[in-house]
Amino acid sequence: MHTIIRLWREYKGLVALGVLMIIFRSAIADWNVVPSGSMLPTIRPGDHIIVDKMAYELRIPLTHIGVARLSDPKRDDIVTIDSSAAHELLVKRVIGIPGDRVAMRNNVLCINGKRADYQPLGSDLLPGDARAHAEYLTEQFDGVAHRVRLSPDAPSPRSSFGPVVMPTGEYLMLGDNRDDSADSRYFGFFPRTEIMGRVRRVAFSLDPTHFDLPRPNRFGKRLDSPPG
Repeated sequence: MHTIIRLWREYKGLVALGVLMIIFRSAIADWNVVPSGSMLPTIRPGDHIIVDKMAYELRIPLTHIGVARLSDPKRDDIVTIDSSAAHELLVKRVIGIPGDRVAMRNNVLCINGKRADYQPLGSDLLPGDARAHAEYLTEQFDGVAHRVRLSPDAPSPRSSFGPVVMPTGEYLMLGDNRDDSADSRYFGFFPRTEIMGRVRRVAFSLDPTHFDLPRPNRFGKRLDSPPG
């Protein structure tokens, strides 16, 4: 007993710090490593992204229980989703919000009867693209733009769907890598309660194809800035 008391006195500061870190990461802000390329070219494998856990909801730490709604996810937000359908944490872009009517035809989005605008950016823009023959476009809707990646040689079997009408409290999410993303086309709509936070910035990045060497040009990179 005396040993336990002595250890508590010696390490109580460290324990308190650990508890505070757990609470901070659970309810305020977190960082996650991205292992896949489903959000290329916006987010790359090896990016460590910063997640604002208070962007939409104030939650009881370590739970999905919300105590205060702070704002609603908006179209084009990049979010993390603790998906019960996928059984993992996902990072996707919000495409359809409650009440929207969404359709896609050959990777061309149409929302509420309005077609998104697409401008070609070129092909093979990222390392490793030469073998995949990837093509890049700027996708713009209601004045907000981001880049998307297509794979003409290996198109997704779900490059067309809908139209679907978004129910209350549910969201349609897609990856920017449209031909290689497991998203709402596979898992269905995502409930608001599973949206854990908003992603706006890369903290730091390590290149998994080159022995996890740092990619300094990705450190602190804004993800919600217009394509340039």
